Amino acid sequence: MVTAAALLAAAVVLLPARVPSSESSSPVPAASTAAEASPGSPAATNAGPTIDVSIGHAGFHIGEPAPALVVAQLGGGQVNLANLAGRPVWINFMQTTCPPCVDEFPLMNGFAARYENSGLVVIAIDVREDEGAIAAFAQMTNAQFPIGLDPAGTTAETWSAVALPVHFWVDRDGIIRAGALGGIGPDIMAENLGRILPGVNVTP
Repeated sequence: MVTAAALLAAAVVLLPARVPSSESSSPVPAASTAAEASPGSPAATNAGPTIDVSIGHAGFHIGEPAPALVVAQLGGGQVNLANLAGRPVWINFMQTTCPPCVDEFPLMNGFAARYENSGLVVIAIDVREDEGAIAAFAQMTNAQFPIGLDPAGTTAETWSAVALPVHFWVDRDGIIRAGALGGIGPDIMAENLGRILPGVNVTP
């Protein structure tokens, strides 16, 4: 099993972390690659085997309502999670300078296209970068989903996204059902999508 420390050293961008307020979220403990829905939850019953180097449910707020997420959108407009109530949402906090982000975007494009008819919404949130760099990255990766802008990192802090990239999967009721640190492949992506798309045969 790959250790959490090795994964972070190889694939994770560490952000200057400020401790989130007690009103928004709990701090992230030692890092990992994946966390699964709580045992006994509807999402857990649909899940297959998990590759688990877990930081625990608290770090990803598994089983909790998703925090607020309202940011400007690249190219104009706004990304507001509240406006997506009733739809399953995959949220990826990222930066253009992290190698795993480059690798993950094409995979995310594919899942977004394949499961759009199932209601899936994929959103990337760029943290603490210049909008010009983000626009160039979106063009390079042919991003097919909205990219939100978090230039001060305040939204990332609210979500305890202190290491990038990090993923959250939110179900139709606005509950976080899964989370994973980046550097993941299509198997983990499909597994966690299955937690927010019950009844849908999600394949890598």
